[in-house]
Amino acid sequence: MSLLAKEAGIPPVDQTQDLLIAGRPVAGDGPPLDVFNPATGALLGRVGTSSPAQVSAAIAAGREALIETGWSAFPPHERARVLSRAADEIERQADHLATLQMSENGKTRKESHAQAISAAGIFRYYAAVCECSEEAMPPARGDYFTMQVHEPVGVVAALTPWNSPLTMGAQKIAPALAAGNAVVLKAAETTSFVTLALGQCVVEAGLPQGLLSVIAGGRETAVALVEDPGIGLISFTGGTATGQSIARGAADRLVPLILELGGKSPHIVFADADLEAAAKAVANGIFGGTGQSCVAGSRLFVQASVADRFRALLIAAAGAMTLGPPSDPDSVIGPLSSFAHRDRVEAFVAAGLEAGGKVLFGGQRPEGDAFAEGAYYQPTIIGGLDNSATIAQEEIFGPVLCFMTFEDETSLIAAANDSAYGLAAGIWTQDYRRAWRVARAIEAGTVWINTYKQLSIAAPFGGFKLSGVGREKGLQGMRAYQQTKSVYWSTT
Repeated sequence: MSLLAKEAGIPPVDQTQDLLIAGRPVAGDGPPLDVFNPATGALLGRVGTSSPAQVSAAIAAGREALIETGWSAFPPHERARVLSRAADEIERQADHLATLQMSENGKTRKESHAQAISAAGIFRYYAAVCECSEEAMPPARGDYFTMQVHEPVGVVAALTPWNSPLTMGAQKIAPALAAGNAVVLKAAETTSFVTLALGQCVVEAGLPQGLLSVIAGGRETAVALVEDPGIGLISFTGGTATGQSIARGAADRLVPLILELGGKSPHIVFADADLEAAAKAVANGIFGGTGQSCVAGSRLFVQASVADRFRALLIAAAGAMTLGPPSDPDSVIGPLSSFAHRDRVEAFVAAGLEAGGKVLFGGQRPEGDAFAEGAYYQPTIIGGLDNSATIAQEEIFGPVLCFMTFEDETSLIAAANDSAYGLAAGIWTQDYRRAWRVARAIEAGTVWINTYKQLSIAAPFGGFKLSGVGREKGLQGMRAYQQTKSVYWSTT
């Protein structure tokens, strides 16, 4: 076992990490899952996987707990109190959670710690939403009055990705519990340790027994979870193809869905922009987190009249971002999440070059002893292609930027919207009228103007087109886990 695994409190490799079923540690019935450190290739430890029978047991326990504990009937301030305590516990264990995430997916320690604190903030926000949300009384159209109330869906199946398991897990658990539901959370295969630890924090905060389970495993586990008839809603964040498969299965049963899927976000720079600020934001928007973000600005459109100047600024900004071990406080970019994922990113770059693209920056594995054993890849900028190229159309989920130019606003909007995805976009211009026109014309769920990756738990988040359905975060984020009911009272 590596020193990092010991620091993270991961069991020795001859022991297997338990699952969290109905709030209790339970050995997985499935074959153990090996978890590796992408920065070194070392085996971190093993996690037990959930058999289909254990998945069913977790769902049944959640349904039973809803009845026995009366969680959905708790006064809102009492549910809020539990969520607030969970926030405190996550904050108390922030260093531990950050170390686990860093060791499993390669995010830098700084970013991982920030995400642990953000996860605590998500629980604290939904504690406030839970306590302060109001019902409605629509205007009467006769001798009666109508009350609009919201009921929980029951047991929520939540599936989180490996790139940001702390924040993504919190964004599903907190609003679902606030809405009065039970939750069965499936961890991503490569980030099981940190996801289990997050669930344990919530249990230790005093959540009534049985309302939260955290399971682990691969496709078989996921299928058992989303196809169980006891599930009232499926909330999935991950790849578009998987999301489509889940949606097809849910359609026959009319199970409601929240799907936050892939992206190929356009980052737009007009000639009148603050080019230096824009260059730094573009570099961070695609290379931060090693490009492993659904909102990564992977398609760059620069107005042709400033393209040469901006290219030089962008290359300088990318070169200033330190690539190194995630445990190094100076590192801004760590390794990719796995060696298989690095192979996939390299294949995309090779395809782009075969199609006529040219490497403007990066384009290979970094050299040196510090990188030899890890899944590292340089920040990469590819030019010479247009928006129809495969590398500009398919989500790479890595540190690869397509550099393209445009002449005018009309052609820019057409190219930016020429994508199967519609998750996010960025616009840089000093002309506020243009900024508003383009922001409204872009088909995306989030648009940033003269900033990028500025996120708030208070603002709804989701995508257009193949980037998903439904919204997380904000007041809508809790209502998404509820059903609306109208109650009529006669006054005669």
